[in-house]
Amino acid sequence: MRRILVVGGKKLKGEVTVSGSKNAALPILAATILTHGISSIRSVPDLLDIVTMIRVLRTLGLRAEYLKPNTVRVWVNDYVKHVAPYELVTKMRASFFIMGPLLARTGFAKVPLPGGCAIGSRPVNIHIKGLESLGAKVELEHGFVIARAKKLKGDRILMDFPSVGATENIIMAASLAEGETVIENAAREPEIVDLAEFLNKAGARIEGAGTETVRIQGVSSLQSVEHTIIPDRIEAGTLMIAAAVSHGEVLVKNVNVSHLEPLITKLRQAGIMVGVEVDQVRIRVPDGLKAVDIKTQPFPGFPTDMQPQMLTLLALAQGTSVVSETVFENRFMHVQELKRMGAEIRLEGRSAIVTGVSKLQGAPVKSRDLRAGAAMIIAGLAAEGETLIEDIDRFIERGYEGLDKKLIGLGADISELRNIAEYDEE
Repeated sequence: MRRILVVGGKKLKGEVTVSGSKNAALPILAATILTHGISSIRSVPDLLDIVTMIRVLRTLGLRAEYLKPNTVRVWVNDYVKHVAPYELVTKMRASFFIMGPLLARTGFAKVPLPGGCAIGSRPVNIHIKGLESLGAKVELEHGFVIARAKKLKGDRILMDFPSVGATENIIMAASLAEGETVIENAAREPEIVDLAEFLNKAGARIEGAGTETVRIQGVSSLQSVEHTIIPDRIEAGTLMIAAAVSHGEVLVKNVNVSHLEPLITKLRQAGIMVGVEVDQVRIRVPDGLKAVDIKTQPFPGFPTDMQPQMLTLLALAQGTSVVSETVFENRFMHVQELKRMGAEIRLEGRSAIVTGVSKLQGAPVKSRDLRAGAAMIIAGLAAEGETLIEDIDRFIERGYEGLDKKLIGLGADISELRNIAEYDEE
């Protein structure tokens, strides 16, 4: 179990390059199940979640290899197994993405109920209802979701909630279904657009990705392709906020500015100068931070995956901010850790009332989930003294490629500590 020590008070300066998007890479890797031949996926971040997905593909009979730098190559033959291993799928919720492709490709899929960060219930019923609309018979049995269909058939699907994962799963399944599928109230996230572009390169016929209505005309087969993953907008936002709380000046490179507009708007309202160029942004804080209210919503609203990081920034802003979480009911686990560092935060239902303080104090804290772990690093950068963060390998390293190394490159004082048990063994 890895722990890191962050010594606060260092102004971040310089340039940093954002990695490819984890949330785009995972469904695209799952989508290779639908193809034939050899596909090369570039700009894939080197993360534990990516390793897990590669292992899942291998258990299904695909050959998948991670090649340097940041390329995954997948070989798909005619035979694909249809049962996903419990020990892998329960490690990572995104493994459930294989349900739609497996069902469309083999007519049968047996996938364990997924695991992942404990930030809310995140039920898979929206996925299941979508697959049932395409003609699948779905059962829950001994912790597995079992789906059968001789041939999926297109249908009109109205989603109860614009779930990103369900939208992606249905798009993948419908790509090989008979006839046309129309998804209404679809999620609009950029990662869905990237998945559709990958599938269309492979021969799929998908229109409207990134809008509320997606149309998929089923085809008989998909071919292998080469594809480059979009930049990770959540990593970009995390680095932008880290630069802001340190009162430094940082150029964040390899970004899609249109994916960051909700965050950029709020950062500017908080008194942060955000200089926008074609594929990069420059962060600078000329004066103090100002309180702003945020409310998480599906894209193009403010992303829930940026809420913990933004809340940390607002803990140091002058005035009182209200942070409302509408996507995940348990996404305030970082609040208690921030309060240990001197933050003044009061929870009222699914909102946090944040009264800014002049400084945070370093303290031992835990990484409660993926994005909360990043928030703890940000808090440590801004705090006086030392902040010891535990469990970074369980959470932070699942979603950020070398985040500590990138921050060190900007001047942060971050070091890894070995566990006491390791010293005892010597």
